[in-house]
Amino acid sequence: MKLPELPDLPVRAALEEIVGTLTARGTAVLVAPPGTGKTTLVPLALAEGTSGRIVVAEPRRLAARAAAGRMAALLGEQVGQTVGYSVRGDRRMSGRTRIEVVTSGLLVRRLQGDPELAGVDVVVLDECHERHLDADLLLALLLDARSGLRPDLRVLATSATVAAERLSALLGGAQAAPVLEVHGRAYPVELSYVPPLPKERIEAQVARATRSALAEIDGDVLVFLPGAAEIRRTAERLSGLRQVDVVPLHGRLLAAAQDVALRPGTRRRVVLSTAVAESSLTVPGVRAVVDSGLSRIPRVDHRRGLSGLATVRVSAAVADQRAGRAGREAPGHVWRCWPEYEHATLPAYPEPEIKAADLTRLALELACWGTPDGSGLGWWDPPPAGGLAAGREVLRALGAVDGDGGVTDRGRRMAALGLHPRLARALLDGAVEVGARSAAEVVALLDDDTVVSKVDLVAGIRALRAERPARWMREVERLTRLVTEAAVGAPGRARGRAAESSDDPALVAALAYPERLARRRGAGSASYLMAGGTAVTLPPGSGVAESDWLAVAGASRDPGQAEGRIRLAATADEELARRAAPSLVAKVDEVDWIDGDVVARRIERLGAIILSEKPLRNPDRALVRQALRRGLESVGLDLLRWNDDAITLRRRLEFLHRTLGAPWPAVDAANLLADPEIWLGPELSAANRRTDLERINAGQALRRLLPWPAAARFDELAPERLEVPSGSNVRLDYSADPPVLAVKVQEIFGWTELPRLADGRASIVLHLLSPAQRPIAVTADLASFWRTGWPQVRAELRGRYPKHAWPEDPTTLSAHRGTARNATRK
Repeated sequence: MKLPELPDLPVRAALEEIVGTLTARGTAVLVAPPGTGKTTLVPLALAEGTSGRIVVAEPRRLAARAAAGRMAALLGEQVGQTVGYSVRGDRRMSGRTRIEVVTSGLLVRRLQGDPELAGVDVVVLDECHERHLDADLLLALLLDARSGLRPDLRVLATSATVAAERLSALLGGAQAAPVLEVHGRAYPVELSYVPPLPKERIEAQVARATRSALAEIDGDVLVFLPGAAEIRRTAERLSGLRQVDVVPLHGRLLAAAQDVALRPGTRRRVVLSTAVAESSLTVPGVRAVVDSGLSRIPRVDHRRGLSGLATVRVSAAVADQRAGRAGREAPGHVWRCWPEYEHATLPAYPEPEIKAADLTRLALELACWGTPDGSGLGWWDPPPAGGLAAGREVLRALGAVDGDGGVTDRGRRMAALGLHPRLARALLDGAVEVGARSAAEVVALLDDDTVVSKVDLVAGIRALRAERPARWMREVERLTRLVTEAAVGAPGRARGRAAESSDDPALVAALAYPERLARRRGAGSASYLMAGGTAVTLPPGSGVAESDWLAVAGASRDPGQAEGRIRLAATADEELARRAAPSLVAKVDEVDWIDGDVVARRIERLGAIILSEKPLRNPDRALVRQALRRGLESVGLDLLRWNDDAITLRRRLEFLHRTLGAPWPAVDAANLLADPEIWLGPELSAANRRTDLERINAGQALRRLLPWPAAARFDELAPERLEVPSGSNVRLDYSADPPVLAVKVQEIFGWTELPRLADGRASIVLHLLSPAQRPIAVTADLASFWRTGWPQVRAELRGRYPKHAWPEDPTTLSAHRGTARNATRK
């Protein structure tokens, strides 16, 4: 293959070194910033030096098509001749194609069917730094295939960032793969920061910055926004611009619309783009960049069973890549829509998708590869164990894997469809229920719900059938063909079932997301409980508000919100729910603590949704005990009967545990509730309901915790009362630390030191009272009080209580109760 004169891009001077290094070592890492030509010139140079095919894996379909188009243009050919591409639903290839550009996900599927990649000499993994889930999986599988079946397969990984050490170690195995670096020819870029105004939406902020860019620079403006919805709203705010074309660019556009953004225009342009234009695409004519500072990444909430796209702040590396777009062809300017002081708080690099995304599809691919847990593969970052386990659990429910995690025949058919396993299940089973085309129409919408703006799934399907948008129609035709060709059970039976069935989008949606079947939580309420246990809210004007049952196809939860928000749903009923999710239906005897009491009932559930219930007359005693324990935990120990003696007993035990430790038990609420069987066992065995708990004498039960033989000294170590010199037995207050003895001052005449508790390890505090029981002094040092505090107290008492004896020296008068006539001098 003879190459024409290649454009003078920075990577051209390094092509010979790149090809030679890869030939000599078999693997290599190429670090080059966007705009250096690594995506287009390197595959051409590799093809010139080998007789086999070159496969280039791109993270996005748009990037794959654009790269193939650019390489074909450099050769002066049409796409599909020397250079072709294959993406889901679109293929341009021929018998003479030497370079094939594919998406990472498609190459994973091809590798599953042909682990040797027959006829392929080199695989180029482009834009590895973006850390897409499919790209990370492809890297792991390629390295596994190369270590066994294809040691001669050459692999080149390219990255726009310099953090390539881990990638080099993975590719090289025992000896790290060489890292080749190409520096870009970037023009200087001026930075400006545009903080948001109070309560300003991101679209308004970006539109304001874009108008500033148009006013200050010549040339086109490239605007980065997180998603298609923000692009649409920003375009509306810029609709009044004169002599400027506003052009969208994102992966959901038709190919012709994408091509418009990637070609120079006849007038100045504002290109509103998602992250697709960060590194793997070149938008010509750009002199300014407006960066919203946001991107959208896949996230899954395993606890609530919700997955979707989350809007997050970009990393510093991504912000630098976006800014670099302004200096690709001439000096440029970037406007960043955040305060300058916030820039230092950005994460250094983007978070790998594998750490936060739904791993169900990855789990199916691993099962097809023969390593359900991914062990033995070389990962850039291994899949989180929790996320992978959640994915395998979904696959088991779908029948895609067996109990040991091995892939089933059904699982292989699902994987071959190239869809998320949930959608593959809906397509396969839905075709049996409603027919291949009807199922394909719904699945095509579920796979890309941006084609409709309605919440009502049925109304959305009806509108799509009427409008027949090209992208949706093309996907429907593809899925119909795939499911028709697939071996779906007994074909004759499937056709018969489908012929008798009505068109039912709700059923197909429920087959994809059975745990999202939802029932209204109350009459007239907009809140629904999904079978998975998550509450979701139906927005006003949805068109399905009259239904008590919904098949929820799309739902998300905004941070800080208690309930999720329904984005797409169809009217359903209980019969449909039972039909779509028979594995979620179960009859169980439940005994639980509900609304403040024990409730025993026989329940039929669909997941978390109660379908029917009736009282249970003779519930299992073990279940009753568990319910009573849950009641104690939820209400607390106040549920029991605590009289004064019980409260005092508990406080005395707390005092001894605090002072002496073992063997005296801890009797705080946490410890008592941790294992109530120890001290409440007999009562729990006899109790059936709340009133039985309320009758339990807590003090009597608590005495079971007294440790023997130490309990024999309980009254000695922590006496309930103390005898004072007057002969009275005064109750100690153990609620304070140290314990308090409140006593009339006349009754302790003669005491010079305070008694001690717990074998002398704890003192007490005296609260001295007047004859009228009013506090007059507090002391923990009686001898000092008699010397320094008593004279002033005595003077006050003599004036208030003249009939009582108040000696200057309390040791000269006997302790007594009452007035002076009861006192005797010593």
